[in-house]
Amino acid sequence: MRRTRLLTAVAATVTAAFALTACGGGSDPLAGGGQSGSDDQNTVVVGAANFTESQILSSVFAQALQAKGVTVETRPPIGSREAYVPALKDGSIDLIPDYSGTLLQYLDKNAAQTEPDEVYTALQSTLNTAAPTLTVLNRAEAEDKDAVVVTRETAQRLNATSIADIASRCGELVFGGPPEFQTRPDGIPGIQKTYSCSFKSYRSLDAGGPLTVAALKNGDVQAADLFTTDAAIPENDFVVLTDPQNNFAAQNVVPLINKEKATPQVTEILNAVSAKLTTQELLGLNEAAAAPDKPSVDTVAKNWLTAQGLL
Repeated sequence: MRRTRLLTAVAATVTAAFALTACGGGSDPLAGGGQSGSDDQNTVVVGAANFTESQILSSVFAQALQAKGVTVETRPPIGSREAYVPALKDGSIDLIPDYSGTLLQYLDKNAAQTEPDEVYTALQSTLNTAAPTLTVLNRAEAEDKDAVVVTRETAQRLNATSIADIASRCGELVFGGPPEFQTRPDGIPGIQKTYSCSFKSYRSLDAGGPLTVAALKNGDVQAADLFTTDAAIPENDFVVLTDPQNNFAAQNVVPLINKEKATPQVTEILNAVSAKLTTQELLGLNEAAAAPDKPSVDTVAKNWLTAQGLL
């Protein structure tokens, strides 16, 4: 399903916002890091992954719930899916925004579904067996996929518009991305299997963040894993290579939540958010976060919720 990741200043603002804010919880979220979530069954502890889009969506969820009377606590960003799924299972957090396809493949490395409805249905079924304490609420239309991205110069030099077009030249290219992309089924292993593409080497950077953008822009890597809603792509005239063999499955935004906290009230509120969240709206959220004045993710989330009539 696994939302920008642009500038160090944005990342710093995000971290500060989450470190200082506990919506309705009245406690320091830093004190909760590494500890269990709230003992109050009526409190929803909302987490985020370590990239800006996830942190915006986390704030959207938290503020939407709080506006309707739900007691909410937030936690600082806690890393990748490999870190936050265990946190959901052990109760450190109750709710986090996720992406349908990468979550499905994290839970089931043999999952072959690629279309949005098929992925979502398979994800619901897989959660029942692989993580029975967790569930996903309605998926949003909004989609943010991993993508193989190159500079305009590299695309022209290789005459490439798709991943298939670079397959015979992958051995010349250094690839950059987050550490987990090197082992995820739809990451480097999937690209190798689907396109017979073996890169020269791999550089572990960040999750579509400023390190990856800078490395691609400066030529330290010649291809990179970025997210399709990343404002850095048009800003730098990067080229997203198409994925004709569907290595990357549908990645619709989904609220991943502890079943005990998915009350009718919480479900109704979050489903209403998902109903408003299109890919274009997600792009707008990311662009707002990357604006010159560098607003906090809480401000970006609040402005969007207000415009959508959800506050």
